[in-house]
Amino acid sequence: MHNQDLSIALLEKGSSIGANIISGCVMDPIGLTELIPNWKDLNFPVNVPVTSEKLLFLTKNLTLKIPCPKDWKNNGNYIISLSQLCVRLGEFAEELGVEIYPGFPVVKTIIENDVVMGVITGEVGLNKEGKQTANYQPGIEIRAKQVILAEGCRGSISKEIIEYFHLESSFSNQTYGLGIKEIWQIDRAKHNKGLIIHSIGYPLNNLAYGGGFLYHLENDKIAVGLVCSLDYKNPYLNPYEEFQKFKLHPEIKKFLINGKRIEYGARSVVEGGLAAIPKLSFPGGVLVGDSAGFLNVPKIKGVHNAIKSGMIAANSVFEAIKTNQKEATSYYENFKNSWLYDNLYKVRNIRPAFQYKLLGGLIYTAIDYYIFKGMAPWTFKVKVKDNERLVNSKGCKIIKYMKPDNKITFDKSSSVYLANIIHDDNQPCHLKLKNKKLPIEVNLKYYAAIETRYCPAGVYEIVKDSNNENKLHINAQNCVHCKACDIKDPCQNINWTPPEAGSGPQYTEM
Repeated sequence: MHNQDLSIALLEKGSSIGANIISGCVMDPIGLTELIPNWKDLNFPVNVPVTSEKLLFLTKNLTLKIPCPKDWKNNGNYIISLSQLCVRLGEFAEELGVEIYPGFPVVKTIIENDVVMGVITGEVGLNKEGKQTANYQPGIEIRAKQVILAEGCRGSISKEIIEYFHLESSFSNQTYGLGIKEIWQIDRAKHNKGLIIHSIGYPLNNLAYGGGFLYHLENDKIAVGLVCSLDYKNPYLNPYEEFQKFKLHPEIKKFLINGKRIEYGARSVVEGGLAAIPKLSFPGGVLVGDSAGFLNVPKIKGVHNAIKSGMIAANSVFEAIKTNQKEATSYYENFKNSWLYDNLYKVRNIRPAFQYKLLGGLIYTAIDYYIFKGMAPWTFKVKVKDNERLVNSKGCKIIKYMKPDNKITFDKSSSVYLANIIHDDNQPCHLKLKNKKLPIEVNLKYYAAIETRYCPAGVYEIVKDSNNENKLHINAQNCVHCKACDIKDPCQNINWTPPEAGSGPQYTEM
């Protein structure tokens, strides 16, 4: 895009815009309306307004409808596919002159004199040993006056930049959840276009913070999913299997009977809220969207916040370039003076309150909302990182899960197939172990090989080597880019990096 000598390029690791994008997703249109006021006239895929909603407390067999706080209701919101919305946003940006390069994962930043000067894209055509093949293409160096990191939750480059410039919040640790989602085609008689259902309680109960959702899209399709926090203690907990249990609950199962799964995916979500947001700018760039942690957890909303943060960042970056500043220092103040800050401030204590289990979190939520109106004179901290909360498996109850029935519940292999993953088997493994001994000496010994359970794609498994010794085998070709391994590994021994250009899931309706 050329405007006052300004050129904008967007680098996308997926094979196309939207291919790697997944979210719930019920969207508040306020951000889109501010960005593109006439979006309704421009063929944006935002077609299903919320017509009714239920908030449910579930036990194994029972359903209790509970009141939803007025400010958290979804009147005026839309059920969308975020993948499809991003496709249309990409088209809109190109019409304005933005240069978009899909299939260009960024693997490294260019830092000179403690200033980010640009990025380097990944090499193509390396074999498993990292040697060049006949199709080899070197990474490309792209320099820029400002780099805007919009990688979503636990972005690989964002993580490195936060560490390098010490941007992390000094007040509260970041915390995460893992969202698992399926798209189903269901019987027309059971479909209720515009209905959304959110649930708490079963199957997670006190095992972890989280809840389920079921959204009725158009064309007799629904989105069903479960979000499980990654601060759980018991290493035998398996978020994927908890999702299968969720689908068997009578209130959910009734919609799925005689239905057909169309698509499957998973993604980590950032849950720390306002107190855990890092410093937003650094010399040479800024963090936006979930790279910064702008998700409103109680409302289960992040798209409008991501759009708004991008708008605030863009204005701040333009100001920095115009005045020849290395850092967009006005970004945080502009954020603090926006509705985005107010949006997050009022709910800042809700998610941290669930450190004190389900009942404690629910009680505090009621007190905070109805008595303090989100303006309590304190802010809760998350003192312990998600990976540090695990306890020794020897002191934990083994959680037994049922075998899949292949009608409502399924194994990981058949689910991963529906993520439509593109991944050349001979490319280098993008899941890097810092120490190859730790998966056996620590994870297997003390946490019952937890990576074989928190991964929703069957990437990690314990096998026997030629000497009949245990070893960790990594099925990198299964990876759906959820980043749970990068977050939950007890020793922080797994470093998720972008795979070869265009690799990963190919979502169309997520």
